[in-house]
Amino acid sequence: MPQPSTEFGEELRKRRLEAGLSLTALSGSVHYSKAQLSKVERGLKAPSRDLARLCDAALGAGGALLALLAPETTDPPVDPAPGHVHEEDWIMQLSPDGPNTFQPVGRREVVGAGVASLMAWRSDSAAPASPATGAGMLEASRSLFTHYRRLGQTVAPGLLLPVLIAQTHTLRELSAHCDSGTRRHLLALGSRYAEYVGWLVQETGDERAALWWTQRAVDLAAAGGDRALAGYALVRRALIALYRDDAEQTVALARRAQSDALPPRIRGLAAQREAQGHALAGDHRACLHALDRARALFARQDDGADEPVIGTMHLPDPVGMVTGWCLVDLGRPREAGEELDRQLALVGVDAIRTQVRYGVRRALAYASAGEIDRACDLAAPLLDGVKAVDSATVTTDLRRLARTLARHANHPSVRRLGPRLGTLSHQSTI
Repeated sequence: MPQPSTEFGEELRKRRLEAGLSLTALSGSVHYSKAQLSKVERGLKAPSRDLARLCDAALGAGGALLALLAPETTDPPVDPAPGHVHEEDWIMQLSPDGPNTFQPVGRREVVGAGVASLMAWRSDSAAPASPATGAGMLEASRSLFTHYRRLGQTVAPGLLLPVLIAQTHTLRELSAHCDSGTRRHLLALGSRYAEYVGWLVQETGDERAALWWTQRAVDLAAAGGDRALAGYALVRRALIALYRDDAEQTVALARRAQSDALPPRIRGLAAQREAQGHALAGDHRACLHALDRARALFARQDDGADEPVIGTMHLPDPVGMVTGWCLVDLGRPREAGEELDRQLALVGVDAIRTQVRYGVRRALAYASAGEIDRACDLAAPLLDGVKAVDSATVTTDLRRLARTLARHANHPSVRRLGPRLGTLSHQSTI
């Protein structure tokens, strides 16, 4: 829990007085009660990050107030262990009642322990695969990947992970028996599967496993001659830092992924992540500069690449959507809500996960701006989707929304929405 901070309270009061604002005026601007602000200024109550963001923006502090808050976690992003494509065997256990497990095991361990099962078979062969076999697997797997990503918009990660892991395994094993050209394409596609597995695993809330899968994606891509995906691994690590509210680490990792040697799309995704880090720190100018850089890089990307694109495929204007996302963290909720209104109108109705992710943040924006009825009206139709996609990252914003609305517990819209919102925001993910 945040601890009371005399230093923060003193700085808040100093800046408020310099701005010529009374407690009542600041209260009306940030939509927190005058009594709560008074307790924060006197060091009797700890400021939440949401309150600090709003005060920082209202007083033009440029991140100085946010910088006085202790980070919520001091743990650095977990470094994935380096590996190679064919170093380990993969073991999955599938349960009929829901919970499933996956574990990589070194082949020496497998041999030492022995294997007992009802069914066992070998998928490798001394004979090379025919060109038709490799080409057929490529065509089928590319088509399936598109379908799986669409399906991932509507179902919980646990329903897709077993088939995606199995498909990744098939691609890497078949690549060992194909000619060099086909092998390169199989490994490249396998890397996209592994990267998507990493993202879905993060949606379950398992950061360490998510980074393990991202490293597998890097290994698969490098084995096929593509070393650029290592840059994207930094973007994924920056995302984990972002959800830990670690602005400094988010920016540092994202900047490392903007080398001129990397493809424009990866650099554009990294620039977006950098912007989100600057937003966490309250640096409006640096955030906008990073977003401008991202837009310019996306305009240069090669849409004719053979392999599926890295990153989202469901945002018509990714920079616009991330701009709305950043404005929430910059303490500019009304601007954020208006931008997210525009962007969500462009997202397909079947992209449930995307609608929920940014829709919850839009509701949070309007709640932070004091528009409680609108926030509740926007949040209510999202709750079925929240339950369906079962996302740890969406739940992070849902909890922020629940805390914000709890300050208006007697409001009729909050009373109607509150019980179900509270249940969903506290439920555990996979």
